[in-house]
Order: sequence, then C-alpha cells, then structure tokens
Amino acid sequence: MIYHIDYVSEGLHVKGYLGLPPQLPHTRSHEMSVAVDAMPGATITGTLACSLNADHVSHEPPKPVTEPKLPLVLYCRGGIGRVGAVRLKWVEEFAAQGYAVFAPAYRGNEGSEGRDEFGGADTMDVISAIDWLSSISWIDNRRIHLLGFSRGAINAAVAAALSPHVSKMILWSGVSDLAQTYQERIDLRRMMKRVIGGTPAKVPEQYLLRSPIHYADRIRCPVLLVHGTRDEQVLVDHSYRMLDKLQEQGHRPEAHLYEGLGHHFPPPQHAAAINRMFDWLKE
Repeated sequence: MIYHIDYVSEGLHVKGYLGLPPQLPHTRSHEMSVAVDAMPGATITGTLACSLNADHVSHEPPKPVTEPKLPLVLYCRGGIGRVGAVRLKWVEEFAAQGYAVFAPAYRGNEGSEGRDEFGGADTMDVISAIDWLSSISWIDNRRIHLLGFSRGAINAAVAAALSPHVSKMILWSGVSDLAQTYQERIDLRRMMKRVIGGTPAKVPEQYLLRSPIHYADRIRCPVLLVHGTRDEQVLVDHSYRMLDKLQEQGHRPEAHLYEGLGHHFPPPQHAAAINRMFDWLKE
C-alpha cells in the first residue's frame, strides 16, 4: 500500500509518498497508517493503487516481514518538476523488500508549497522527513537509509552529512559535481541559471553547496554508488569522482557499475540491481 502524505518542512506543506511492504497483514498496515496520521505535522491525504505494470513485476519471492519494527529507505527523486518525479513503481519495488519507503516530492512539486531549488533549501524536506519518521514507533531508527537518484544524490548527500539518523546511503546514477553537470548538460543550463541564480562562474558557491563531493568529509555512513557506464544524462565520471573523494577521506565506499547501461536500466537489469542493492543494505 502507498499512502499520499502531507507533511511540514520549515513551515511549508510538502507532499510525499509512504510505501509499506505488501506482505504486511492488513491490520498491521492499518495500525501503522494510524500512527503516521497521528504524528504532529504529518497527514495522510489518500491511498494509491499499485502502479506496477506486468512487465516490471519482479519474479523474486517477497521478502518476509517478521520484525516488530521496519527499516526505512528514504528515496530522493531526481529531476525537477514533472521531469524525474517520484516513481511509484520504485516505491513498490523497494517496499517489496520488506522496507518502509518514503519519497518526498520536494517543495514546489506536485502541489507542495514553496519552490524547488534543485538541491538548495529543498534538502530540508529530506531532513524534516527523516526527523519525523525516526520518531514513529514502528520505524527502526537504527536502520534509516537514503537513496538518491540522479539529482536526488544532492539531497541525499547533504542529508547524510547533516542528519545523525542516516545508517547507509546509496547514490544511483548520481550527480557529484553540479558545476560539471552544468558543463555537460547544455539542455539544463537555462533551468539551472534560473533556479540556482546564475552560472558556476557567477555563483560558484551555490554550485559547490549542491555538489555531493563537497560533503564527503562530513558523511559518516557507509556509501554505495550504482551507475551505468553508458549513462549520458549523468556521466559515470560523477561516481568515479565521488568514489575518489570518499576514499581520500578514509571511507571504504562500494560501487556497483553496470557495463553498457544508461541512466535508467532495462527491467531485468533494474530488478537485479535492486536485489543486489538491498543485499548490501542488509549486510
């Protein structure tokens, strides 16, 4: 089951999606949803039907849920506006691994108040979500993990650097240096200048503050990088640079690199990557 959530971040009402494992008994799911609805500043505004298409259904057996508390994956979407919006299919696939999953839409998106700053103040929407989710009785606050996809790597890395609750982090096809993205993605330059306030030459500090490599020395949790070597939207060099920067800081990051794959993986490789990723989370 996926619940549509309205929660408060820095005084703004922000939308998000909460997914629960499909193998949970209905009574337990109901009890959990009641607990969320009772949290100050968070309200369930609706439920959503399953979005999985038959072509994308995993043939792996569902992971059993036997623990009184659920680990959490907070999925940070990519893109901006309608481009890169929260993929409900991903929420369902992650929840099927036996995890609670929360995906903020970010301020300024999907009816949320405020303005999406492409990894600026909207990062607080991730940190605010971690804060209220970590206080829910059925969330295991020792196992709160972040997954940042594409631009979402910015939000995830900043949150990992600032929040004490993050246990592990995955950066999937993730940006590591936004100034590099500006040079590589001519099609995004107009949007980036408008949203961020100028070019990297004009406002270098704003690009630095949106670059995960800038936070490598403050990230304390284990990190996994997932990337296709033929990614044309976020070049795999971003992951190589993040790996190098983390290693310079004494980290031992892991990388799952997929030869010949692009920004989004075909269904069979996507399903395999998810299983391998969750095996890493459960180590």
